[in-house]
Amino acid sequence: RDEVQVCAAVLSSDRQHDGDMLAMNGASAALSISPLPFLGPIASVRLACVEGRLIPFPSQDELCESDLDLVVSGNEESILMIEGFADEMPEGPMAEAIEAAHECIREILALQREFIEKVAPVKREYAIPEDDGLFEVVKTKYYDAYYEAKHTVGKLERAEAVNALKAKIAAEMIPDPEAEGAILPNRLEQVLEQLEKKVVRDQILSGCRPDGRGLKEIRPLLCKAGVLPRVHGSAVFQRGETQALITVTLGTARDEQRVDGLFEEYSKKFMLDYNFPSYSVGECRPIRSPGRRELGHGALAERSVNPVIPPSADFPYTIRIISDILESNGSSSMASVCGATLGLMDAGVPITNPVAGISVGLVKESNEKWTLLTDIIGDEDHYGDMDFKIAGTQNGITGIQLDLKIDGITNEMIRATMAQSREARIQILRTMLRSIPRPRTEISEWAPRLLRTKINPDKIGLLIGPGGKTIRAIQESTGATIDIEEDGTVLISSSNLDSAQDAMNQVDALTATVEIGRIYRGRVTSIKDFGAFIEILPGRDGLCHISELSSGYVQKVSDVCAIGDVMDVKVIDIDEQDRVKLSRKAVMIERGEIEE
Repeated sequence: RDEVQVCAAVLSSDRQHDGDMLAMNGASAALSISPLPFLGPIASVRLACVEGRLIPFPSQDELCESDLDLVVSGNEESILMIEGFADEMPEGPMAEAIEAAHECIREILALQREFIEKVAPVKREYAIPEDDGLFEVVKTKYYDAYYEAKHTVGKLERAEAVNALKAKIAAEMIPDPEAEGAILPNRLEQVLEQLEKKVVRDQILSGCRPDGRGLKEIRPLLCKAGVLPRVHGSAVFQRGETQALITVTLGTARDEQRVDGLFEEYSKKFMLDYNFPSYSVGECRPIRSPGRRELGHGALAERSVNPVIPPSADFPYTIRIISDILESNGSSSMASVCGATLGLMDAGVPITNPVAGISVGLVKESNEKWTLLTDIIGDEDHYGDMDFKIAGTQNGITGIQLDLKIDGITNEMIRATMAQSREARIQILRTMLRSIPRPRTEISEWAPRLLRTKINPDKIGLLIGPGGKTIRAIQESTGATIDIEEDGTVLISSSNLDSAQDAMNQVDALTATVEIGRIYRGRVTSIKDFGAFIEILPGRDGLCHISELSSGYVQKVSDVCAIGDVMDVKVIDIDEQDRVKLSRKAVMIERGEIEE
């Protein structure tokens, strides 16, 4: 086998259109005009949907307004790959969008074929090894034994039965490895893998799955929220021998993830990370940084859950989810989606709708003979033709990803898969909601307390103070953390509500606008012959004239108050020079303490 490497580099960007679709179509064109064998061309397109209108190759601005981000690849006859995310789009419109994408693909393919015809590449000849007939010999002798072994219930038990059978076959087929003409062990291993694949596919096409389930049957479900006492939110979601442990952590604006890529820098307030430790599949290997598979599964789960995350105005917390796969036998990414929903509700995050996901498999003999499988296990994924992951709510799809091992599927198969996955998704959602029917009304006692207020942007400098003196003083006196945004939004966080509220009161007092007719509790800061100056807000005082201190005649201001005294006063006027006039007498009359 010869390795093939295709390199795609972005040399120039308008910062509005991603280069990924150009790279995919360019790679197909490059392979098509190369001397290498290639079963293409293929084409790819991204679709957005803005106000019901499908837009191919959308700009970043259009994607921001879109409720769909769909990438589809295919050839003239069939679809090869799908990855998309939507705001709870029903299955019907999603299928229509995929079909519209297929029409765009055909247009791109026509251009590629025109290009290929002009280049007229000469392809290399590759000799295919002759069949040694070993597969037919092994199949005739051991097919029934393999069929029985692959029908053993339980992943570990099934693996043990198959391994025992392989050892028996090897002993019979290669009694003396050193003998002349003996079958090579590697060649026998290849043939046994072929036989195992045929057995599994034959079982499925006859309606008999390796673990004995029906074609639409979901493995037993276990849903439990609140399994860890000290974290902000947690859950376990188990489907058969696939189990995900979810932890949810709530943070502040300072915990948002900054993303600096090809386009404008932005921050993420919702993150989901997926970990697949070796022990989840009974392997022993070093623990290293996440690989492409883990990053991809995490991204799929994150974007599938993201549409139901509340906006910052309703829930100002930064949210991070960790999905640790404790055991795996198929579709751990969709288990992460289900577990994430349970964990979010346990953490008190007011999600708009619960999300669940399921994977549907396929065994295809022809466009007329094929079988769909709900909730595929490892063997069905490995020996089957498709892994079609679909996540969503009761209203529609939020995430979709199609992986194929064959040369494409038809629109009929796609629609059938969506219908079958919806049935399973609704069933899973019902089970999940029996565990925790709705988000908890209170966040964890261990989560930070966040308060939000809005100030006039012109007063940001006043709140910060010279060299940050004012804001530091508030933070030090309360133990809270204060973040200020350019639009005047102030986020206050603390480990307890009292200190956060104390900081918020100080911020409100410092930045408040003096209102005529409002009563303030102030402190006397200065006494003059003509009246007293009273601080009614931090850094803001007003004059209470001697005639406004009481109802009767006041000979001296000091007869009524002294520096440091606290008294209630009413704002009766603010002059053109922004000077505040106060009245203690007006408050006393209003409260009935003296007659007018």
